[in-house]
Parts: sequence; structure tokens; C-alpha cells
Amino acid sequence: MNYLAHIYLSGSDPDVQVGGLLGDFVKGPLKGELPASVERGVRLHRRIDTTTDAHPAFRDALAAMPRPWRRFGGILLDVYFDHLLASDWQHFHRQSLDAFCQEFYRHLAARDEMLPPGARRFCDIAPRVRWLQSYAEPDNIPRMLDNIGQRLRQPMPLGEAWPYLDDQRASLETCFAQLMAEHEVLSRRFLADGER
Repeated sequence: MNYLAHIYLSGSDPDVQVGGLLGDFVKGPLKGELPASVERGVRLHRRIDTTTDAHPAFRDALAAMPRPWRRFGGILLDVYFDHLLASDWQHFHRQSLDAFCQEFYRHLAARDEMLPPGARRFCDIAPRVRWLQSYAEPDNIPRMLDNIGQRLRQPMPLGEAWPYLDDQRASLETCFAQLMAEHEVLSRRFLADGER
């Protein structure tokens, strides 16, 4: 799951949503340096990532990837799953994708002073380029993947994996649907019951 899925799965508390995003930017143990609700979102993000990585459907999707894409399968599937979420957003949320994203950008900007550098960059750029909303458009995904690939230690043209991903859409939609159904239950329980 990538940015949009983590924010969505964080529920309606804006600070938990910020933590859902920050899970990709905050490393190591949480020490109370962030507001408790933000740290809760980071913990939920980590739980979702661990559950995804261990899920049989996700493992099968990774194993089915041809070389050289298998090595970058986690990245590719994360971005592709955000594409599937964004392109079928009305199935998941009563608010429009644009309204949901604009609301999130505003709250993230209000928390700017506590954001690590990578998240601050996201905060600055995302509203201008409609980062989260742009996952809905298939033509944007290869460019997004190439941007990620350029940041790897050995740059890789990840956008070239798009034809494979799109060709596997039916099977990846099935995998995504299984993951989302389980993650929605996990997230509701986590947010309702704490971190047991």
C-alpha cells in the first residue's frame, strides 16, 4: 500500500492520517516526539505494511513478476494499488477523491513544523501537482514509477513495468481487493481497540 491507501486506512482523524503518511518517512522507534495521534498513525502504517508483506496473495503477486521487475515488486505493487484505489475511489469513500485529498493537504500543511524533510517536500509539492489525485489517471503511473526509480541507489526505469502491471490488472485487482478488505478490518480494530 502506498500514500493514498495508508491515509485512507487511517480513518477520519486528521492527525492519524498524517501519521499514516509519515510511516514512509519516520524510521526507528517512536519516542513520543510526535503527537500521540500522529504516532498512532505511524504504528498503524507499520502494521499494515507488515501484514501486506506476509499476505499470501501479495507474495503470489510478487512471485509472478518477471525479471527485472520482481526485485522492485513491492514498490511497483504499492503504486499500482494506489492507482486501483484512486480509480475506484467512490466505492471506498463517500467524499470525492479531490475533496478528501484537499482536506488532507490542508491538515498536513498545518503540521508542517513537525514534518521530516521528505514529508515536508511532499507537503510542498503534492497540492500543486495533485499528487494523490493523480493516481487515478493511468497515464500518470509510469511517470510516477520513473520518478521513484530515479531515486534508487542504482536508477531504474520503473515506468517500463507499466505494460506488465496493466496486463495483469485482473489478477492484481483480486489481490488488491483481498488486501483492502482485510486491512479495513485491521484498521478499524486498531483504531477502536488500541494497539493490541
